[in-house]
Amino acid sequence: MNVAIIGSGAAGLVAAYAAACNGNNVTVFEKNEKSGKKIYITGKGRCNVTHLCTPEEFLANVVNNSKFLTGAIYNFSPDATIRFFEDGGLPLKIERGARVFPVSDKASDVTKCLENYCKNVGVIFKFNEKVNKIDVLNSTVSGIITSKGVYSFDKAVVCTGGLSYPSTGSTGDGYTFAKAMGHSIVALRQGLCGLNIKGSYYKELQGLALKNVSLTVYNNGKDIKEFFGEMLFTHFGVSGPIILSASSLINRFDLNGVKLSLDLKPALSCEQLDKRILRDFEENKNKSISTCLKLLLPSALITEVLRRSGIAQDKKVNSVTKNERQSLLTIIKNYDMFVSSLRGFEEAIITSGGVDVKEINPKTMESKLIKGLFFCGEVLDLDAFTGGFNLQIAFSTGYAAGKSIKD
Repeated sequence: MNVAIIGSGAAGLVAAYAAACNGNNVTVFEKNEKSGKKIYITGKGRCNVTHLCTPEEFLANVVNNSKFLTGAIYNFSPDATIRFFEDGGLPLKIERGARVFPVSDKASDVTKCLENYCKNVGVIFKFNEKVNKIDVLNSTVSGIITSKGVYSFDKAVVCTGGLSYPSTGSTGDGYTFAKAMGHSIVALRQGLCGLNIKGSYYKELQGLALKNVSLTVYNNGKDIKEFFGEMLFTHFGVSGPIILSASSLINRFDLNGVKLSLDLKPALSCEQLDKRILRDFEENKNKSISTCLKLLLPSALITEVLRRSGIAQDKKVNSVTKNERQSLLTIIKNYDMFVSSLRGFEEAIITSGGVDVKEINPKTMESKLIKGLFFCGEVLDLDAFTGGFNLQIAFSTGYAAGKSIKD
């Protein structure tokens, strides 16, 4: 069969390879001048290929529609992905948090490996050629129309990405194709992005990175999920790994009901923290509390923590009351932040929302509305937390689609 792959990112390249392995004539159409432009910038240019975990653990990190992904993840698991790349000549390494990267630390090597797989099975690439329309006859794909011509095809696989990082070519083409053929689009939102925070205190904290902190997300007073790791205060609010993951959890909530509560000392219970503070106070009783707290907190945080605690910065430790100490302890264990908005798509790592998976066959990624039409990767309403999970979704859905295309 003649198969058109629209988009040569992570999902498109794997779909092309899998489809060609079945003996199909596969052509990849890419509107950019090269493959994998978004892959090049993932993982800060290093490309977090996947996350070393079981399929069950993987699915627990999928934010939306994990059930839909079950078959695809089991059929092309993180383990299978690691073997796939290493068999293709790309050595990988496991880093902290079970994140998987190329040994070379070059995202470009990931794209090269995928392209080599495709070229070895005869996949044809057409770069600088934008697909404008998918032709359908009697509810069946019949061909495509591009910026350079009209082609007949038996199957079309849409792997155009989402709206995040539009400079890489992710400008929502796939949603346009889907809507034109009767598909529903779940509202598009920024995923894995920084958060604008209410107030202005964060401006004084700009550049402060916190490690080994705990962040609890509340929605309308209900404890939703806890994240542990690193975060960063910025000129607009907050960012960093745990904030990015939190953003994907809250992007479908009314943000007016969202509270982020930071535990600055999660390794200490309230009782242990109180004993630590008392010990520091006893050893520094004639010093100001702001000086004493440098033993416990980053200097940049002390002014804001004391302000929230209602304690004057120059107050001597020996005059701090028990109630003030309890207030200080509460703020350190519950440093609350309130979200005003999500950062824009130009900064978001992924797009949340997309083609409604209720209209897609989870085994094959084929449309239930149009025969011979497939959707893979970010264009679908599938997304996960940070750590290599979203690239794995692209690989697994691309593989499911390509493998299913056979006579």
